[in-house]
Amino acid sequence: MKLNTNPNIARPDDFYEALIEAHRDLSEDQSLAVNARLILLLANHVGDMDALREALDMARDGIEPTGATSQAHAA
Repeated sequence: MKLNTNPNIARPDDFYEALIEAHRDLSEDQSLAVNARLILLLANHVGDMDALREALDMARDGIEPTGATSQAHAA
């Protein structure tokens, strides 16, 4: 399965507004928790492991690890 990266949200401005509203008045930690839950809910909805791996690879592409965390992952 090839991940669809073409615009596919009927009303993207409405989605963006809802996403921002979901984070309103939250601390940074609470906002990160909302993002994590959203990712897991949408991943479950997609369900296809090949598409999920492709999305993970695309999301990480071009982002260089930094600090001790990158050294721990390299070991």
